Amino acid sequence: MIPAQFGYTRPGSLAEACQELAADEEAKVLAGGQSLLPLLRMRLAYPTKLVDVGRLPELAGVHDRGDHVFIGAMATHDEVLRSGVVNADCPLVALATATVADPAVRHRGTFGGSLAHADPAGDVPAVVLALDGVLVARSADGERDIPAAEFFVDYLESSLRQGEILVGVKIPKLGAGWGFHYEKFQRTAQAWAIVGVAAAVRRSNGAIQESRIALTNMAPTPVRAHATETALAGMDLGGEVRQACAEAAADTSPPGDLHAQPDYRRHLARVLTHRAVRKAAGSV
Repeated sequence: MIPAQFGYTRPGSLAEACQELAADEEAKVLAGGQSLLPLLRMRLAYPTKLVDVGRLPELAGVHDRGDHVFIGAMATHDEVLRSGVVNADCPLVALATATVADPAVRHRGTFGGSLAHADPAGDVPAVVLALDGVLVARSADGERDIPAAEFFVDYLESSLRQGEILVGVKIPKLGAGWGFHYEKFQRTAQAWAIVGVAAAVRRSNGAIQESRIALTNMAPTPVRAHATETALAGMDLGGEVRQACAEAAADTSPPGDLHAQPDYRRHLARVLTHRAVRKAAGSV
């Protein structure tokens, strides 16, 4: 289909981009365009103006900031995947990013765009939630930090305010003793996840001391499997782990569609969480 008519501007600075958004409540940010352009073509979005931030240096790159890794909003999935600091200090991010769509999309789509789009079927939001990432937003009024647990509000809805632009995300470095895995079930290699599980596990003396688990496509937003995280504390990798992972779907509200009904997604969440936890614990 052909998109509805809209204006276009390419600001020369982040401050100018924030001013453009503040001046027009119906304007939208254009980054890599891999999520927004299909919505425009299907006329599911009707912005009056696109504010193209694709060439703003303030949003670029992946940076080592000591206790955390800062991923600029305009860093592409491919750039994140190939980053030495991401692979060394935030390997769960790299594991999930490698499953995003296909190479063409990963070369164009942006890390920040995936987060701002707030699609619960996306791989990146669940990983940032599991790792307690902090998203940084900028507007004409200044900058603020938004914990990942507060960023995703509803289906395709984030807590970004009118006039705000996502600058990037801070991913804490978890350090030694942690293992990671991202388990994803999908129809084809390029398809959205029917269910995905991001798992980070810390073991000591053969037992799981701490875990962080987030689920993809099990609610209108990515969700943490808090019941399983609590149940896993102090366990070894025996049969009790499977029982703990059976709680992964607790308090979720998975969608039903042509690809899977809610009860099937709950089953997948339990199975995939068990796989992800065992693989993460085995990589410590």
